[in-house]
Amino acid sequence: MSAAVDGFVRVKDGLNLHYRDYAGNTDKPPLLCLPGLTRNVRDFADFAERYSPRFRVIAFEFRGRGSSDRDPVAARYMPPTYIADTIELLDHLGISQAIFVGTSLGGLVTMGMAVVAPQRIFAAILNDVGPELSSAGLERIRTYVGRPLRFASWDEAARQLAASNPGLSEHYAHADWVRMARRTCREEGGAIEFDYDMAIGDPFKSDGPTPQIDMWPLFGALAAKPLLLIRGERSDLLSAEAAERMQRDAPDMQTAVVHGVGHAPDLHEPEAVAAIDAFLDGVGGERIG
Repeated sequence: MSAAVDGFVRVKDGLNLHYRDYAGNTDKPPLLCLPGLTRNVRDFADFAERYSPRFRVIAFEFRGRGSSDRDPVAARYMPPTYIADTIELLDHLGISQAIFVGTSLGGLVTMGMAVVAPQRIFAAILNDVGPELSSAGLERIRTYVGRPLRFASWDEAARQLAASNPGLSEHYAHADWVRMARRTCREEGGAIEFDYDMAIGDPFKSDGPTPQIDMWPLFGALAAKPLLLIRGERSDLLSAEAAERMQRDAPDMQTAVVHGVGHAPDLHEPEAVAAIDAFLDGVGGERIG
């Protein structure tokens, strides 16, 4: 694996957003990794180790996560902002096209990019997300996002994560939850806390009706690209029925189901690795433009 370089892009509203760049083959489009709602670049460390230097791998931290600046205006913690930030990152790095790898929120951003700037997407991998999200998964997210919990130890943080994500993986032992805690939390002021701005949960706290947005046209735009869908067998966010409709709407889409895993797969499970390897073998051609 090539050594990672940490960098920042200063976006138009003045925030400095962090990315981690693993050098790789410049004849191929790079892999651009976009994390889930509360997650950061550390989620993609193993992924980058696997695919760099065969590919250049870039992991991006959305505003308010990890080492990226917190946004003083919580209302900007929304997908349209993240899409604009992603475009600015690509411009900053001089990347005309990338293979997008989007987990959960990162996949929603990828679908939005397919409408706003389709020319920037060479191909895409959606990790346990689609244009139709199950209410059970959304409600589970609402129960924990934006809660400023602090833990006395990594073991305590791991136990809390296991309690909050009971369906994540039937394969996880305590050591796996500790590793997840170290990916999702940071040490601050003598305690351990989640590594994101609690204000990212503000959009989930509205007492009024939740606006209904039809995301199927966004998925339809993305379906014009080479596409791989990875779904956790036990996912409470992307149902089997929604995945089946995605397949009907995008018959050329490749799919893989990760058994015994919920939302979202880590992408190091054997089913995920095999599917991603085969997909990248098929689309890892020369950059266009």
